[in-house]
Amino acid sequence: MDSVIAIPALGDNLIYLHRYNQSDCLAVDPGESMLKILKEQGLSLKMILITHHHWDHTGGVAELKQKTGCKVVGGDKRRIRGVDQLVADGEIMPVGDADVHAIATPGHTSTSVCYYVPPSPTNMSGILWTGDTLFVGGCGRLFEGNARTMFESLQKLASLPDDTLVYCGHDYTLENYEFALSIEPDNQAIRQRLNDIRQSGQTVPSTILQERTTNVFLLAGTPELKAALNMSEAKDFEVFAELRRRKDIF
Repeated sequence: MDSVIAIPALGDNLIYLHRYNQSDCLAVDPGESMLKILKEQGLSLKMILITHHHWDHTGGVAELKQKTGCKVVGGDKRRIRGVDQLVADGEIMPVGDADVHAIATPGHTSTSVCYYVPPSPTNMSGILWTGDTLFVGGCGRLFEGNARTMFESLQKLASLPDDTLVYCGHDYTLENYEFALSIEPDNQAIRQRLNDIRQSGQTVPSTILQERTTNVFLLAGTPELKAALNMSEAKDFEVFAELRRRKDIF
C-alpha cells in the first residue's frame, strides 16, 4: 500500500494525502477540497500541512477544516487562514508512528516551509514535501526572497539522505529538464534522466540523489555548470541567480 497519494489539481498542481495508518491521513497543500477522494479512499483527515500561503496551495483548507475538524499547520498565520499550529524551523510533530520535521525554506515566499518524514517501519525511505521550493529538476521563482536565500534553502533540502522521496507542489518536470539541457547540452546524466521520464511517464516522486545529480539549480556550484555559463570565478549563489534569471524567461 502506497502511503502517499498524489492528486493532480488546478492544471499542474499536486496535492498529497499521506496515509499513516489504516484509516487516518494528513494532506499537503490542498489547493482545492478533496472530500470525495477522502471518502473513496476510506480515509479520515486529521491534519493539513501548508508549505506557503499562495491560493493554489490553500484553496481547499477552509472546507476541509470545516467538514473534518482537522488541524491546520503552517509557517504563516497572517496569510494562511485557519492555521492552528504555527511551525518554526526544526519543529517536530508526531504523526502515527513517525515524526514530521518542519524545515524553513524561505525564497519562493518569506515563510515557505517544507516537511520531512524520516524513514520508519512503515516507510523505508524518508518523505519530503517541498511545495514550491524544490521541483523535480527545478525550483520555485523568487517572489519574496533573493537568490542567496533560496540557494541556501535548497542546500538544506539537498543535504537530506539520498533515498528521500521528493514530492513537489507542481509538475514542471519536462520543461525543467529541457531548460537544463539548454544550459548543459552535453550533460549525459541530465539527458538520461529526461529520457527516462519521457519513457516512464512518471515524474513524482523523485529522490534527493536524483535532484542532487541532475537538477541544474542544485548543480550551481559545480565547475562544469559555472564553465557553461562563463562564470567560473563566481560564487555559487551568483550562478544560481543567473540560472533562475534565465529560467524565468525560458
